[in-house]
Amino acid sequence: MPQTFTHEFDTPVYKGKTSFPTGIFINGEFVDGSDGGMIDVLNPADTSLITQVSEATAKDVDTAVDYAQKAFETTWGLNAPGFKRAELLNNLAALMVKHRDELCAIEALDNGKTYRWAQNADLPLSIDVIKYYAGWADKISGQVIETDEGRLTYTRHEPIGVVGQIIPWNFPILMMVMKLGPALATGNTIVMKTSEFTPLSALRMCTLLQEAGFPPGVVNVLTGYGTTVGEAISHHMKIEKVAFTGSIATGHKILVAAGKSNLKKVTLELGGKSPNIIFNDADLEQAINWSFFGIYWNHGQACCAGSRVFVQSGVYDEFLAKFTEKSKGIKLGDPFGADSFQGPQVSEVQYNRLMHYIDLGKQQGATLHLGGSRHDSTGYFVEPTIFTNTSPDMDIVQEEIFGPISCIIKFEDEADIVRQANDTFYGLAAAVFTRDVTRAIDTANRLKAGTVWVNCYNAIHANMPFGGFKKSGFGREFSEYALQNYTNVKSININLHHKMQ
Repeated sequence: MPQTFTHEFDTPVYKGKTSFPTGIFINGEFVDGSDGGMIDVLNPADTSLITQVSEATAKDVDTAVDYAQKAFETTWGLNAPGFKRAELLNNLAALMVKHRDELCAIEALDNGKTYRWAQNADLPLSIDVIKYYAGWADKISGQVIETDEGRLTYTRHEPIGVVGQIIPWNFPILMMVMKLGPALATGNTIVMKTSEFTPLSALRMCTLLQEAGFPPGVVNVLTGYGTTVGEAISHHMKIEKVAFTGSIATGHKILVAAGKSNLKKVTLELGGKSPNIIFNDADLEQAINWSFFGIYWNHGQACCAGSRVFVQSGVYDEFLAKFTEKSKGIKLGDPFGADSFQGPQVSEVQYNRLMHYIDLGKQQGATLHLGGSRHDSTGYFVEPTIFTNTSPDMDIVQEEIFGPISCIIKFEDEADIVRQANDTFYGLAAAVFTRDVTRAIDTANRLKAGTVWVNCYNAIHANMPFGGFKKSGFGREFSEYALQNYTNVKSININLHHKMQ
């Protein structure tokens, strides 16, 4: 019998109670993991134990897949018409609205993001995503294609079947729904692995899936480790598609597993080292404000973070001075603090990773212009950090760090800046700040990135595709494009008049 997690929030920004089971979620029920193992869930703000959750195993993946296959063949897939799928997705969105404050509080407790950011960004977009795909559920259609008058030829876009989804820890609810939305709208059943660092909001969402009326087995959620649950999902012969958000190294492993098993479809979103280009003619105040948001949103724990800030020489000194002053004003502290802008990094692993890259930057000759130290003696807090005087070959310029760490890089040659910006094996996002619309369009078109923002940053919408070029992955999240990840196209050719001699 799984444990129940109950917590009373008594904070300056939220007062309330949450209570939900901490088992793995299979066939519409919370159950213990097959081996009885438990995973500690820590509060990143003070490293204390929040609770324990059940640990899933490869055996649990097998069980979840069997139930997901049964649901696909009986109560979901083509057995659930689009209007019914839309109804249930809309039910889920309504429940998320009803419990929005509670979900934000769980995110802040478990992940360390500020309650303010969860309220202003994570939950509004998450709700929008579910509503958006509810709108698509009864509009999945093929085409009638003219060949000749003696035939009826058409296509069907059919659900794939059981799909595996592996999500990261940086935006737990948002990552969950951006995978669930298109998969459910198109009629697939799901076996999802959540991060062992941030499982709580997904478990609470499972209770909302129950309440929304989704049939048992349609969504199955397992908390476990990549080396067990992730491996099992990636290699499973009955899982026909895997969607993953995370590191390049893990993305490679999933592709290898897909090739060694059943050649399952794979979509990958693998992070970035995004360039943010500030030209001399930019509205400097707005460029500073958006660049600040570009790197410090979610404590820098965003795959599209604008961590390489290229500033043209004519405004470099002024930009650096004002950006530095604004960075100094960041309030680090309790995620539930009324004025907290930045909470802790998610885990000790991530904290150590950041400190390693800060040390590397100094060792390789970059100038530590601001920050670079731990903030507070408890919790995984890292000061906002700025490096200057970098070179393109430095690790802090080339590698994704995933924290509040930026490199401010001066450039002179407008003709060469696109080459510098593209000098990375990532290609997820980029930004351009200029008042010249021709320069903006020309630069945006030449950047090798899946998303380019002009005079803004981190503008993400449910109806706009998001995904990468190069090693940032393939396939798209959000928008109509994501539906393509979850359907097979079938061609049907009906002979009406042709006779074979």
